[in-house]
Amino acid sequence: MQRNPKLYEINTRIWIRRFGKGNTLGSIPLKYFEELADKGINAVWLLGVWKTCDSLIDKHCFENNLISDYSKALKDWKREDVIGSPFAIDDYVLNPELGNFSELEKLRNKLNKLGIKLILDFIPNHFGADTHIIEKNPDIFLKGDEKLFTDDPYTFFKDKYKGNIYTHGRDPLFPAWLDTIQVNYFSEEAREFMIDKLLKLTEVCDGVRCDMAMLQLNNVFQNTWLGVLNKREIKKPKEEFWKSAIERIKKKRDDFTFIAEVYWDLEWQLQQLGFDFTYDKHLTDKLAAKDIQEVKAHLMADRDYQFKSIRFLENHDELRAVEKFGKKESLAAAVLISTIQGMKLYYDGQFEGKKIRLPVQLGREPNEKVSSTTISFYMKLLSITKDKIFSEGEWTMLGPLPAANDNYSNENIFTWQWKLGEDIRLVVINFSEITSQCRLKLNLASVSNEIKLIDLLNDVEYTRSLSEIRTIGLFIELKSYRSHIFALKDQ
Repeated sequence: MQRNPKLYEINTRIWIRRFGKGNTLGSIPLKYFEELADKGINAVWLLGVWKTCDSLIDKHCFENNLISDYSKALKDWKREDVIGSPFAIDDYVLNPELGNFSELEKLRNKLNKLGIKLILDFIPNHFGADTHIIEKNPDIFLKGDEKLFTDDPYTFFKDKYKGNIYTHGRDPLFPAWLDTIQVNYFSEEAREFMIDKLLKLTEVCDGVRCDMAMLQLNNVFQNTWLGVLNKREIKKPKEEFWKSAIERIKKKRDDFTFIAEVYWDLEWQLQQLGFDFTYDKHLTDKLAAKDIQEVKAHLMADRDYQFKSIRFLENHDELRAVEKFGKKESLAAAVLISTIQGMKLYYDGQFEGKKIRLPVQLGREPNEKVSSTTISFYMKLLSITKDKIFSEGEWTMLGPLPAANDNYSNENIFTWQWKLGEDIRLVVINFSEITSQCRLKLNLASVSNEIKLIDLLNDVEYTRSLSEIRTIGLFIELKSYRSHIFALKDQ
């Protein structure tokens, strides 16, 4: 995948209904994907395409907290609107409502011809608690015993097939996910089973987004399940699962992309184990907190780390950007993530300014008003950042200087440039509630003493003295949460 790509996430089971009853992945109009390609999208992530366990819906999808979430998102929801978690899968078989593998292959071919890669889910930590795999491959799952089950019937359960005791999948910081069964990553059989699943996925897609990818790290897995592992005398493997898995898959397809959902400052470790891209939740949170200096420091991390980071304002787990940041703040943040290094992740509905975060268990979405101003803004921004300078150029952060001795509003301003050959883009963002000013000293080569700054984002042109820019610096004043993206041209 190219440097600094754009990834578009789609909640597939919801999205496909927009095209009418009976549509499958193979029948989606080509025009839809052509429009994504026109926006500069390089990869599409189809969330939730795998077959789930219908038996889990009544058992686990009507807990009080979930019902509350459903009511907030979809006031008129009905029982039949609850279709289960896309992360509690039966197996890596296409959901019958979405079609079959030949239709998935047809879709992938459509996308690839447009220069778009197809990304699908890999859910390494667990399967659905009623997966049929329990019958044929019981030893790949983490087992408990009667005492563990008696002491903690929330984390441990008896399977519906033979009544054997297993653990539900979990994140060590939260209670177990009751609709899942935990894969045992200290079992060589389990590791081989999951690698085999990945090898098969290389035949139907171009990459995988790996759910909660840090949970399979040896130390994390051991700390999460220490009591069970000690009781069953299960020893920690020498090699990390992801190292061996990614090496095996890359030998088959070296262009296959691995994307990690990861937290807890483990991003760099997963990059070192072979992941092409890792979530950058730190940036999202620092932006939401309006911690400008921390964001600037974060963006100065090692260049390889930056290239492999996924920048996002929203996704299926997060609040919608408009709700999390505010409308004008979200647009300024969109300029920021769209003009820095790394992968950019946009979520279906983000370009329209949608406000409602839909729980992934719901199969129907509310009717929402879209924002014409947000649509226009994103169309302009995506058109600008589609230029190859933002994927192939060199990025440099700049230091905005005070515009006057007693004015330090320059600290509210982000500014950087992209350079490709003689071509330059200058990005300036005021990420604050007040009008802010700064000066920028730029070392520009020019045959004349004047330079033209074409503001691509706001359709305005300025002519400025090159000697002023080189000495006291280019004067910039921006209103609250406004941005410039300048193309610089000789006058």
